[in-house]
Amino acid sequence: MSIVTVQLGQCGNQIGHEVFNAICSDVHGTHGLCSKKENESYHDACKERFFSEEESEVPVARAVLVDMEPKVISQTLSIAARSGYWKYDGRSHFCQKQGSGNNWANGYSVHGPRHKEVIMNLVQKEAEKCDRLGGFFTIMSMAGGTGSGLGAFVTQCLRDAFPTSFILNHVIWPYGTGEVIVQNYNSVLTLSHLYQSSDALLVHENDVIHKICAQLMKIKQISFRDVNQVIAHQLGSVFQPTYTAEGGLHYSRNPLGDLMETLVPHPEFKMLGLRNIPQMPENSLPYSTFSWPGLVKHLRQMLIANAKMEEGIDWQVRPPQLGSSIPSSHSTNKPLHFNTSIANLVILRGKDMHNVDLGSFRDPSLYTSWLNPQDAFNAWKTPRAFNKYEKSASLVSNSQFLLKPLDNVVGKAWNMFASKAYIHQYTKFGIEEEDFLDSFTALEQVISSYTIL
Repeated sequence: MSIVTVQLGQCGNQIGHEVFNAICSDVHGTHGLCSKKENESYHDACKERFFSEEESEVPVARAVLVDMEPKVISQTLSIAARSGYWKYDGRSHFCQKQGSGNNWANGYSVHGPRHKEVIMNLVQKEAEKCDRLGGFFTIMSMAGGTGSGLGAFVTQCLRDAFPTSFILNHVIWPYGTGEVIVQNYNSVLTLSHLYQSSDALLVHENDVIHKICAQLMKIKQISFRDVNQVIAHQLGSVFQPTYTAEGGLHYSRNPLGDLMETLVPHPEFKMLGLRNIPQMPENSLPYSTFSWPGLVKHLRQMLIANAKMEEGIDWQVRPPQLGSSIPSSHSTNKPLHFNTSIANLVILRGKDMHNVDLGSFRDPSLYTSWLNPQDAFNAWKTPRAFNKYEKSASLVSNSQFLLKPLDNVVGKAWNMFASKAYIHQYTKFGIEEEDFLDSFTALEQVISSYTIL
């Protein structure tokens, strides 16, 4: 099944480009460890998901590019075409001459309705090119105007136009120390609207990725491109083909459906986080060796201690003893900030992955009590290495990982709202105070649901 990617705003278009790049370089990489047949079936499964073929035989990304300003889109189109490995369809993009000025209401209430027909026609054409449509993967930021406001509007339109297709929103969480004065408003409005129309939200936090660039990738002057490449590598590690059945012989055909079935057992819980190990500078790879038990042990501790990267994991955090009465999360007696999960998916890529013991992820004390641990944990595997890493492991988790950042954003937005700061900038585009209150209520409910896991 094919995935149509919808790249929204500057952030969405720049990350989308890096995602297709990462996928392409992985497919074209040398993988002497795998048989020719294995490589071919991997290549075919990847192409079906992300690319269509044109007469030129250069794969064309199944993507629609949307931005209210033309600069980023024209750069993105030309860089992709110059690579020679893949390109975008030159007709599958939409831009205007004027942005949304970091105003969510402008993107959602003005640009969205005004350009809905053109944008949805582009999406429809892209969907019709798919033999079997698996769903939509939207990429957008949460803090600006076009990506967040127009992104929330387009997601709603996708839900209306394709009610049975899966929608996964990839959302970039803004830096904690503000990029934009109204970013907390934009974030609250974006999240509350996406929660209604999307099947799941896969979140990357800018602060975390920045840290990975500095501490793991050893990058001195970190650019947006560096940050986007780390995000793209992590996304590729999830979306590239795998065997989803134990001892499977065929690559999964329905990546979004499999992801939702595995990780989103209840519509109240849609927040997904992603961790990927190892991550290091390319020139360090030849001097590094990794063992599966070591990678699995680190990944599990990152999960339960809510560490976003390998460095600085708190090894003191332990799962609560089953049967003991655990106090509420507001109590200081709760085991050192233990991160309770609803569902987890581990993806292993590389040699000897069949014999890896993942029993530690099946521990019932990791999970909420209302889901059977057998249903709460899944593993996908492939013997094919990913992007030069001989062995790598990814964890996609539906857990309490985002509680603190979410609580912070809602709290800051509420404080601004209580003093009526900047509200007039939204009301002039038709977003009323009532809309803000509805968004606060919706997200307070999400926070409450995750808190009592």
